[in-house]
Amino acid sequence: MVAGLVMSAPAIAAGAARTPYPAVLPLRDQAGIINGWLKERLDTVVPRIMRERGVDMWVLVARENFEEPVVATMLDAESMAARRRTILIFFDPGQGRPVERLTVSRYGLGGLFEAAWSPEAQPDQWRRLAELIAERSPRRIAINSSPMTAYADGMTLSAHDEMMAALPPALRARVVRDEVLAVRWLETRIPAEVERYREIVRLAHAIIGEGLSDKVVTPGVTRASDLVWWYREKIRALGVDTWFQPSVGINRRGAAAMLSGDTVIEPGDMIWTDFGITYLRLATDTQQNAYVLRPGETDAPKGLRDGLAASNRVQDALTAAFRTGISGNEVLARARAAAIAAGLEPSIYSHPIGYHGHAAGPSIGFWDNQKPDPRGDGPVNADTAWSIELSATHKVPEWDNQPVGFRTEEDAFFDGRSVTYLDGRQTQYYLIGGAK
Repeated sequence: MVAGLVMSAPAIAAGAARTPYPAVLPLRDQAGIINGWLKERLDTVVPRIMRERGVDMWVLVARENFEEPVVATMLDAESMAARRRTILIFFDPGQGRPVERLTVSRYGLGGLFEAAWSPEAQPDQWRRLAELIAERSPRRIAINSSPMTAYADGMTLSAHDEMMAALPPALRARVVRDEVLAVRWLETRIPAEVERYREIVRLAHAIIGEGLSDKVVTPGVTRASDLVWWYREKIRALGVDTWFQPSVGINRRGAAAMLSGDTVIEPGDMIWTDFGITYLRLATDTQQNAYVLRPGETDAPKGLRDGLAASNRVQDALTAAFRTGISGNEVLARARAAAIAAGLEPSIYSHPIGYHGHAAGPSIGFWDNQKPDPRGDGPVNADTAWSIELSATHKVPEWDNQPVGFRTEEDAFFDGRSVTYLDGRQTQYYLIGGAK
């Protein structure tokens, strides 16, 4: 048990239902799911996005211990990482034929790529790449290069220089720097992933709910930092990963700013947590809230409940603003206009989620910038997952009209028509304490 975390009976009071824990699969079963998804994605997503871009060859280069972001997601569950230098080639021969998948390395990568290099026959790996390209004579050879997003900037300067040096001038002229293919690959979710994603978010919700309970928090004893480390230990015990250190903050009557660290949680506090896990290569990112009951209370004060409801209404404004093909900046402007017209004080800073927590795709605002931003210029596409992250500032009458930022974040899926939460959203506080 983490120091300062005392076990006690759960509160008997109305509040958010705590989610039961879904089972975490054995590693072999996880590998089977990951590899099945990967094959389907390589078979379906890659041809679609290459044809969207009018690209008939896509070349990706990674090095051991210096992974290319896209290559890292194209390795089967047993390969885990690039070996020495790993070069992947996708070639679309056209006329509806399957996209060819080659790896210029000794290994076939789980049978998903055909090994196309024998160092005994051609010792120079770059020359072998040039031979394979020349044999296929593609019109446009895309490489990942972007000043805007790291996810599409995987071609290093040295790899670029060596590849270009190996190509004859005629082929060199066909190389194009592309920053869309990588984003489209990373952001696109297939139906099988979406179905399992619901369970992954449910697992994250279950961990959050247990942490925000009398099982873990004892008012007057437990510190915010104790709860942070309880989350870390719980994640580890379950056999999943986290992609960031959880945050726990305390909104308290009379406190000008959110409290954290070694601050002890007391009755009357509103507890906020920001929490994410990674499981089956998919990340979650969730912010939820609890209230610590004072003696005699059975629910949070109305002003706090109204603040959470205000944040839910900003969520509604944002999810209603999604349209396929418009930019993240346009979604932000639509959502803010609707929320402000409804009398709310919104701050919207949502982002894609998937292989990464802050994932590839257009941003929808930033907490420190509610205006258009170059990172929000990209289009919103169908079959993408999102963290609906935002806050609403609301004055709490019971706290002498103290303005409080009600921060919420829930993971959702956009199918091109509407946004749906992968495992619902919080509309009531978790309640802590009160049962004696």
